[in-house]
Amino acid sequence: MARVRPGSIPASISELSGRHLEDPSQNRTGTPDADLLRAVMEASGEGVVLCDAGGHVIMVNSAATRIVPGVTPGLPAAWGAVAVLFDRSCPVGESRRVTYGERLIRVRRETFGVAHHAWYLSDVTADHHGSGHLPGGCRRSEFLVEAGHRLSASLNTRRCARAAAELAIPFLGDVAMVLLPAEHRKARWLRATAGVAGVEEGVIAAAATGEVPGLVEALDGFPPVPSRWLDPAQAPGWLLPTGFGPAAHILVTPLPGTGAPAGALLLARRTGGPPFDEKTESLVRVFAARAGAAVSAAMLYQEQSATNAILTSDLLPPELPVLDHVELAGSLRASQQAGLIGGDFYDVYQSGAPVPSAPHPAAGIPVPGDTRSPRTSAGDREYGPGARGVRGREHAPLVILGDVCGKGARAAVLAGQIRHSLRTLLLLEDRPERLIELINLSLLASTAPDSYATLVLATLRPGDDEHLLVDLAVAGHPEPLILRADGGVEEVTARGSMLGALERIDLDPATVDLAPGELCLLYSDGITEAFGGATGREMYGMDRLKAALATCAGMPAEAVVQRLEQLTTAWLGHGEHDDRALLAIQAPLAGRRASAPRTGSERSASRTRSGRSAAPVRHPGTAVREGGR
Repeated sequence: MARVRPGSIPASISELSGRHLEDPSQNRTGTPDADLLRAVMEASGEGVVLCDAGGHVIMVNSAATRIVPGVTPGLPAAWGAVAVLFDRSCPVGESRRVTYGERLIRVRRETFGVAHHAWYLSDVTADHHGSGHLPGGCRRSEFLVEAGHRLSASLNTRRCARAAAELAIPFLGDVAMVLLPAEHRKARWLRATAGVAGVEEGVIAAAATGEVPGLVEALDGFPPVPSRWLDPAQAPGWLLPTGFGPAAHILVTPLPGTGAPAGALLLARRTGGPPFDEKTESLVRVFAARAGAAVSAAMLYQEQSATNAILTSDLLPPELPVLDHVELAGSLRASQQAGLIGGDFYDVYQSGAPVPSAPHPAAGIPVPGDTRSPRTSAGDREYGPGARGVRGREHAPLVILGDVCGKGARAAVLAGQIRHSLRTLLLLEDRPERLIELINLSLLASTAPDSYATLVLATLRPGDDEHLLVDLAVAGHPEPLILRADGGVEEVTARGSMLGALERIDLDPATVDLAPGELCLLYSDGITEAFGGATGREMYGMDRLKAALATCAGMPAEAVVQRLEQLTTAWLGHGEHDDRALLAIQAPLAGRRASAPRTGSERSASRTRSGRSAAPVRHPGTAVREGGR
């Protein structure tokens, strides 16, 4: 087929006028008349737009009219919406691709003499869809590389599906829908449409997938059915966007996943668009494999994240309850910040009802750890038929703070086991020293390696004159600190053996009397043994913790914990650190009571009793050591 090429029209065409083109009888110079010139242009396989020196259209062949209906003889070529095609700044003789509406147009400009130039237009949309050639000179491999980058940029299922739908248009079709596997009889879909901004989302009933030919098989992971075997007239209304019109061609392909299909990809093309040929279907399969792998990885990640969230929810520090006559505040920082869990833990146990009845050994059900007579020495616990455990009273709130051997998830699991074991044991036993013995037996029987832990238990009881009594039992844990109203800091001498190491536990319990506003601080050795400072190798130590606590006199418990957390974090800088836990127990300030604060020595003389016992005791003594401000 003849084509109009540079030089095929003589330079003397510049002498032609509209009159010469309209009146063949005046063509005596040997230049082609209008009919001949039009015949030459119509013979071209490309659209041809002939313009004068001013850019006004002289002649347009029918191919150009089909491609660009807005081009009109007598008007400037670069006018209105078609101006993007007729950019005279582009080099003469070079082809470029321009997106015009929903089509991809290849444009080339040639000059003739000094007065005329012609634009050659070719619709390459079909070539683009059929071979994977993309705008801007991108090739098939470049498209797949871009797809790989975008699909791997997220581990969110919805975002991966959205990216797959957006990438598929207009490269592969006019409409692209990603359908995810059905859950609870509903299937979520995401749809992108060429020329329409954004991605639509919705759900359909799982049974509706049978309305699309080949979709059920694709969702089950079977190989795709060739597009030529699918009847687009059978496509249901939910497949195509509103106003799209009937589809001329559809293609359904599975999204292969890891072990199970990740969904399906549905493509549709408008009437007049090219069919899906073998090259296109091959490209779609490669693209679907990458999209399916990304969606499958995101689904697996989200499933594992949801499982981890469920499993770790009980391992995270609890929300501290609001208790009468007590203010509580806590802080826990895991060494592995990505995991948010570690070997340090704290918890608060309280009961809103009396302890359930405890069975009697004579009934054939032994009472764990109790070999005494049916009535305790304190006279407040009964064993036997119909007994109600702690008679007629509720448990006093029990506060615990502990540290297990190791870091990370393994340590967090052991910490969780201790917390839940204590919750269960409280159904039968409420004495802190006895609870420690039972936890020690449990750790000795554990098959897990390094099942060691330190623990401090504090039972909270109201005292006289709005004071708070704190019964402390410490097993291998750093001694609690007491912040008095005048800023004095005292170290409680309650001590005991580490859990999980020895069968016999030596305990030296203590009871501390807190006046309104005074505070008992429980902490883990991750605070005192934190290495940092100017050199990064200096240990924070007990003296610095006491000095920091002394500056918190008069502050509420929450502010004390926040200040100590800030100071120790600043000390650590960006260095590695162990798990860190803080828990403050404070007697609230009296509402209207006013009394002169006593000195630390006066308090110690008036409230302190001390004692030591190798076996559990019911009413422990108290001993404190004074520290400096």
